[in-house]
Amino acid sequence: MYHPTSRALAVLELLQAHRRISGSELARRLAIHPRTLRRYIAILEEIGIPITTERGRHGAYMLVPGFKLPPMMFSDDEALALSVGLLAAQRLGMTHASAVATSAQAKLERVMPERLQQQVRALTETISLESGSPVPNINSALLMTLSKAVQERRQIRLHYCSPHDEHTERDVDPFGLGHRHGYWYLVGRCHLRQDLRSFRLDRITAAHPLAISFERAGHFDTLAHLADSLATQPRAHLAEVELFTDLPQAMNNLGNAIGVFEPMDGRVLMRSQVDDLDWLARELARLPFGFRVNSPDLLRLALQKLAGRLVMA
Repeated sequence: MYHPTSRALAVLELLQAHRRISGSELARRLAIHPRTLRRYIAILEEIGIPITTERGRHGAYMLVPGFKLPPMMFSDDEALALSVGLLAAQRLGMTHASAVATSAQAKLERVMPERLQQQVRALTETISLESGSPVPNINSALLMTLSKAVQERRQIRLHYCSPHDEHTERDVDPFGLGHRHGYWYLVGRCHLRQDLRSFRLDRITAAHPLAISFERAGHFDTLAHLADSLATQPRAHLAEVELFTDLPQAMNNLGNAIGVFEPMDGRVLMRSQVDDLDWLARELARLPFGFRVNSPDLLRLALQKLAGRLVMA
């Protein structure tokens, strides 16, 4: 839940971004009731923000002409990049409500020339990012705590809930943060398991930095580790498929998240752990090169069923 001051500041940013804006439009943009909006207007007036109110059916709110808070200045490219970033932040679970992105966007528009305002508004109103599965919201304070620990190479104590509802407390040397398949992960050396581990941020219930530093040798590729660890997680079925192509083509068509690839003489051996063999059959069927299923037999049956449906179609 947002503090009233945060909401009031979001109202102020919108008022500064628009010469004149109706109460219904303000309430719609912030997803609040008009009566709640009037409370936030009162908060701003109490701290000395000069607001003019037009009464009546077509009334509106306006700041007294000439009133501006000191702005930050951005170049055209910076403003456009930040606007797209705000859209992406919502897709990545970085914002818990529309007010955060609305307030930030209003701050951007306030410091832009009118020409750029029009471009940015066109961009934010017309761009759609793929939604996919619902993304769990991430506690921004947790993300900041973890990123600071990674930067300072400081050990952190996690309270973690596993997919099987097992609660553990463990000390971790945090190596990096990454986003993959709709989830945020922390990757690091777990002292409880004495090995590298990946932790989903939405399963971390608490994180406390410790006064213990650690050393990490060389450059650590967080996304590469995530791709490998997610591809090799134990699942319902272990499939082994020979791909009649080379490694670059296999990776280009399937991606490194589907499994582990091993180059062989004139082909590539793919080992993949999956819960849904019908999904794997569809992925294989779209390949532009041949393949042979070594195991399991259930994958062969899934491919036969898929082929039958295609023939009937």
